[in-house]
Amino acid sequence: MIFKSLCRHAGIGANSYLIDTGKAKIVLDSGMHPKHEGEEATPHFEFVEDGSVDAAVLTHAHLDHTGTVPLLLRRHPQAPIYMTPATADLAKAMLHNSVNVMSSKRIELGITDYPFFTHEELEELEPRFETRGYERPFDLDAAGTVRGTFHDAGHILGSVAITMEAEGKKILYTGDLNFGGHTLLKGALMPDTPVDALIIETTRGAQVRRPDYTRVAEEARLAEQIRDVIDRRGSVLIPVFAIGKTQELLTMIDQFKKKKLIPRKTPVYIGGLSTKMTMIYDRHLKGSRRHFPDFEILEDMQLETGNRKRRGPIPLHPGCIYALSSGMMSENTVSNTFAAQGFMENKKNAIYFVGYTDSATPGYRIKAAQRGELVKMDERLPAVPLLCDVDTFDFSGHATREELLDYILRVKPKKTFLVHGDDDAVAWFAAQLKEKLPSTEAIVPEPGRNYGL
Repeated sequence: MIFKSLCRHAGIGANSYLIDTGKAKIVLDSGMHPKHEGEEATPHFEFVEDGSVDAAVLTHAHLDHTGTVPLLLRRHPQAPIYMTPATADLAKAMLHNSVNVMSSKRIELGITDYPFFTHEELEELEPRFETRGYERPFDLDAAGTVRGTFHDAGHILGSVAITMEAEGKKILYTGDLNFGGHTLLKGALMPDTPVDALIIETTRGAQVRRPDYTRVAEEARLAEQIRDVIDRRGSVLIPVFAIGKTQELLTMIDQFKKKKLIPRKTPVYIGGLSTKMTMIYDRHLKGSRRHFPDFEILEDMQLETGNRKRRGPIPLHPGCIYALSSGMMSENTVSNTFAAQGFMENKKNAIYFVGYTDSATPGYRIKAAQRGELVKMDERLPAVPLLCDVDTFDFSGHATREELLDYILRVKPKKTFLVHGDDDAVAWFAAQLKEKLPSTEAIVPEPGRNYGL
């Protein structure tokens, strides 16, 4: 039995991995790298012989795990791909949106490979999306030699980790984990029994959370600062990822209003892909573990935009909250355009970040800038002065490094594959395991190399 990374680049990106038991081949995730374009954004699918894969697994719908599913299935036309019902709906919406984005980039950037796939091809692939529930074992291959079980990973709606049992071995792939939960969704429910091999994300391995951090206090700080801005007749822009962070933030704002932490009548705007994804969250209200099981976001919040009744540009008014995608304020997204067209130049306003921002993005440039500094939001346009307030809040959708390390120590794998993390993050885990669990072989997999299980 072997494990092979199909990732093209180290760190967080086009996640994809192969498990080869000798009797079956299973591909885990099929992502697209957010920092690269064209072929550089795709996994090394050529590392696996075409037509040889028995099945694929999709742990959740974020683009770095799902963005190249059609390319994978095109190479393996006989293979089904397994996921939860919620992930199926979110992934379809994300992939259709990706067609539109790639089509635009074909024109703007001259990338002739784009789009990698079409809307029509996606529709033809839908019958191969096989949905399964949590904690219900199922066969991953036709011969029944690999048995899979999904576990709730707590990362976003529908996200899973998967245990695979084959040839007397137990292999666990975590996907992206969140043990602590969100304002909307409860945290991961993971097995604690020992495994032979663990493939685990290391996203936050280089991040030290301050000792006095509590989720309650961080939410209270956000509510207080929003209220201060509203009281001075400014508005708040909160850039958010369309899947997960948008729905979490909207739930948070709803709770702020109900607890009278911010004015109850404060208008809330959403825009971009967030609206469609929030509709899917509401559709799966009964099929997920939620803190507020009767809360339907679009219906109950009476959002100013983001429903089917209103379309067109988002107006800029004082005293409002704007939860707009994308979370990193990438060029040609709603949050980027909105910020650059007058919002950043108003001293009464504020931009609050609630998620990860890569160093190459406009969002990061805003976070790093001093008040009054010119910030380049779009390479094609003049820089914009930053006069509004800026702050960052820790509402990460990933488990802390201490939580992940504790989990590794609990399941005591013989081999631990450290994936989905930058070099410094992976190095922290490797050092910790050498000291605290010397019985495990900690492996940072090189793309294309076979590792025995």
